[in-house]
Amino acid sequence: MIGGRPDMVDDEHRLKMLMVAGLGGDEAAYRAVLGALARHLRGFFRRRLASRPADCEDLVQETLLAVHTRRHTFDRSQPLTPWVFAIARYKLVDWLRRHARQDALHDPVDEWRNDLAVEGGQEADTARHDVSELLGTLPAKQREPIRLVKLEGLSVVEAAERTGLSVSAVKVGIHRGLKKLAAQFRP
Repeated sequence: MIGGRPDMVDDEHRLKMLMVAGLGGDEAAYRAVLGALARHLRGFFRRRLASRPADCEDLVQETLLAVHTRRHTFDRSQPLTPWVFAIARYKLVDWLRRHARQDALHDPVDEWRNDLAVEGGQEADTARHDVSELLGTLPAKQREPIRLVKLEGLSVVEAAERTGLSVSAVKVGIHRGLKKLAAQFRP
């Protein structure tokens, strides 16, 4: 059930009926239930990831894809929304785990930024040169996102707009670039 209010109970019933009709082959009903679920899921993810709105839509799409691929497991005798939101919670937990690991990879560049902020002429110039040299070993699709997001402090969305890359490509570029830089320092 979506909630305790009568209109929400009606919404649960309507969504379940659309899902059952969709499972029975009614394509219009299936499209309608996925559209309605997408609206509910956007709210669910926005409340939990208010500081990462660009990632909410990705999670909505991942959840809808999981609902679609697992639709055969839906028990028609049970309410629909608890099943859908259980899938959404798993997707959110997976996303949080992935980003916790990725964020851990970002620390060395954050430390470089602190080194660059050091006042003292030659030390700051040397650090700037070292970072530029390291970033120069990366392809532009990795170097630019790291420079813009990690060194200049732009958001991933701003970096995507500036480079003409998609938000996903910026994230992938940062991840792969940092991984490649870290590999240079491993014995």
